[in-house]
Amino acid sequence: MTNLALPRLAVTAGEPAGIGPELLIRLAASSLAANFVAITDRDLLLRAAARCGASIELIEDDGAPLRQRRAGQLCVRHVALGTRETPGQPDPRNAAHVLATLAEAADGCAAGRYAAVVTAPLQKSSINDAGIPFSGHTEFFAGRAHADVVMMLASPELRVALATTHLPLASVPAAITQESLERVLRIVHRELRDTFGLAEPRIGVLGLNPHAGEGGHLGREEIDTMIPALDRLRREGMQLLGPLPADTAFVPAQRERYDAVLAMYHDQALPVLKSEAFDRTVNLTLGLPFIRTSVDHGTALDLAGTGRGDPSSLIAAATMALDLVARRATRSPSSPRGAGRGEGSTSQGLP
Repeated sequence: MTNLALPRLAVTAGEPAGIGPELLIRLAASSLAANFVAITDRDLLLRAAARCGASIELIEDDGAPLRQRRAGQLCVRHVALGTRETPGQPDPRNAAHVLATLAEAADGCAAGRYAAVVTAPLQKSSINDAGIPFSGHTEFFAGRAHADVVMMLASPELRVALATTHLPLASVPAAITQESLERVLRIVHRELRDTFGLAEPRIGVLGLNPHAGEGGHLGREEIDTMIPALDRLRREGMQLLGPLPADTAFVPAQRERYDAVLAMYHDQALPVLKSEAFDRTVNLTLGLPFIRTSVDHGTALDLAGTGRGDPSSLIAAATMALDLVARRATRSPSSPRGAGRGEGSTSQGLP
């Protein structure tokens, strides 16, 4: 038993009718050295535990330090559902509940109540069906924290950041400008250095077009937009490779040359990452004033209610959050983290 407080991780359950509540129950059964604070409806968790055939000990969260956590023990910050969930059938009447859990997680991190936030998947369509414009976790947290952010997905073998996120493919070229590339690369470079502890990060930048434009024959975006932006940042001292042809950027010889990749659009690089490490990939939001990690999959409505969902990605997300909390504490010991600060994390290692 340690005398040091466990890091307090806020964990949202996501879509009540999805797989998130059951994954949260499986996370609580893990041996990770963290004080998990579930931000959701207490009765939802009890029903999820029953579906999983798991015993769970729910404790009302009072913010007090926790120095030891038994498997199956879970603190709860209760946020009431709008209506009881039906597994596999999202209900727009629960949209306000979902957004309230995200707001509590973000505001709690800002206030120092939590060291980081870990999110289970939500159903964006259900929130939009409630008449609430919503494009995703990343955008919500960015707006709540008034921060300029970048989406990154990371596995033990590969880190991929995105220059654009959830855009139709036809809208991507216009969204990539010299200014936007410089903004994204500055955030990625800073986070690789300050959060991941890489003194001189090396970033591989994928071209937009096949063969990175083939010298202008397959598109001029690399020549007119990307190369001028990369050259300016190189003059500032950044180690940038590219624009790289995306079809060869992930072969082993190329991977040895960089610490992270910047892809131009969502499906340019994420299929590579997810095909080789789907259950070990973590979604991160770079640029926030707090650490946020998430699963790399959706709500799995077809599995919701069966108790058979695989919690590997949520456990990986919590593990990475713990590692990043520990790294930030080591690199910035004087940074105020309030009640969220925990020391002596013994989480498993991830990049």
